[in-house]
Amino acid sequence: MAKILSGKEVSAALGSAVLERSTALREKGTVPKLTIVRCGENPSDLSYENGAVKRAAALGVETDKVLLPADVSKEELIRVIEELNSDAGVHGVLLFRPLPGELKKDEREICNHLLPEKDVDCMTDLSNAGVYEGRKLGFPPCTPEACMKILEYYGIDLTGKTVAVIGRSLVVGKPVAMMLMAKNATVTVCHTRTVDVAGTAKKADIIITSAGVLGSLTKDFVRPGQIVIDVSINWDPSLKDGKGGIAGDAVFSEVEEIVDAITPVPGGVGAVTTTVLLEHVVSAAEAAACV
Repeated sequence: MAKILSGKEVSAALGSAVLERSTALREKGTVPKLTIVRCGENPSDLSYENGAVKRAAALGVETDKVLLPADVSKEELIRVIEELNSDAGVHGVLLFRPLPGELKKDEREICNHLLPEKDVDCMTDLSNAGVYEGRKLGFPPCTPEACMKILEYYGIDLTGKTVAVIGRSLVVGKPVAMMLMAKNATVTVCHTRTVDVAGTAKKADIIITSAGVLGSLTKDFVRPGQIVIDVSINWDPSLKDGKGGIAGDAVFSEVEEIVDAITPVPGGVGAVTTTVLLEHVVSAAEAAACV
């Protein structure tokens, strides 16, 4: 039976430190502020937004929303971003992606109008460069950093460890591989063209799965002694007596009986991601206030 690596526990510990820092800023006259920019009414965006606003209130971070129609023009969205750039009271900006409709083809161009110092979820090329070069340019993406926070909290030393990362997206797979290597892990990135993903995963000390495919990590991918970090959030219609619910990539009932430790879904990486976002906002506010 595996040890459950609770994201809620990590989030609580991280949140306590974030609240202490935001309180210190407020006492000096700076109120950390996150502005959320949403185009349209995507249900997953709304869900994340509600959670972020609630968590921000608990951690002393002010939030504001700029709500735009799904068919907003590229020019108008860029105008909004540049207006937020010039607002000294806004320390972090979160733009929900992928952008809807015709905006999607210009997403990189649009995102790069945001100042890196306000880019709290690695939307810009410069922030991405910081991850790949190991430099402090903007902020790393929140979900990969949440993976790293979980490993750190539970005292898992990455030096010399082998890690199989399943998924090569710019959102999770590629950046988390860079972050793992920065901690002296040896990383193999598996993807849809990898031959024998199961064999590669089974040899690793740690598996980080971000395939986004329900039930894709089975007992055939794991062995005793491993740690599994399940990043994905998938919809499983079989849960809750057919009403459905969220689940990760791992077939939890199989994998949890074999490996040494595993993150649950829900209650794992996702529980930490929003707190990481707000930590970035507070860090941005500290930098703006020269604290």
